[in-house]
Amino acid sequence: MANDLELRTLLKSIRQIARAVDIQSRKLDRACGLTLPQLIVLRSVGDLGEVTSRAISIEADLSAPTVVGILDKLEDKGLIERYRSLRDRRIVHTRLTPVGHDLLAGAPSPLGDDFADAFALLSERERRSVLKSVDQIARMLALLEPEGQAGLRRSGPSFPIVATLAHAAADAQPRLDSRKSITI
Repeated sequence: MANDLELRTLLKSIRQIARAVDIQSRKLDRACGLTLPQLIVLRSVGDLGEVTSRAISIEADLSAPTVVGILDKLEDKGLIERYRSLRDRRIVHTRLTPVGHDLLAGAPSPLGDDFADAFALLSERERRSVLKSVDQIARMLALLEPEGQAGLRRSGPSFPIVATLAHAAADAQPRLDSRKSITI
């Protein structure tokens, strides 16, 4: 059983991660005009192609209402466009605009180049260990979600920081792309 000191140390580390992600999100906003969640959603659209908001929600590990709000902002910025399916008018697809493609191509690493470089310097075994540990923490933290929301996440990392770490890993080390146990 974990003792109080271990839990306090873990909480401190989680708070440091949350603070670092918040700082990086502000840097991203200054650099390219997007917050970290906006960049994650934009990357999901870029990775998946023409896609529904539900698929983006699963890929980005964000709730559907959050994704729709982010898509509204990305559409206002001219980075994505949404259109109704020709086969089923109830279905709305999203795709990148040329401006969105350009921004995504020039966007900085979600967690910053320094982090991506440091992560790339780890051995493959160390990177896998970090990803496994962070994913395990994320899954434990997901138990804190309000009842009924935990079922929204069917696969992949348990919260956006893990998706972000996985994106950073992909940016830093292309050979990690072959590891499909991490859904980015």
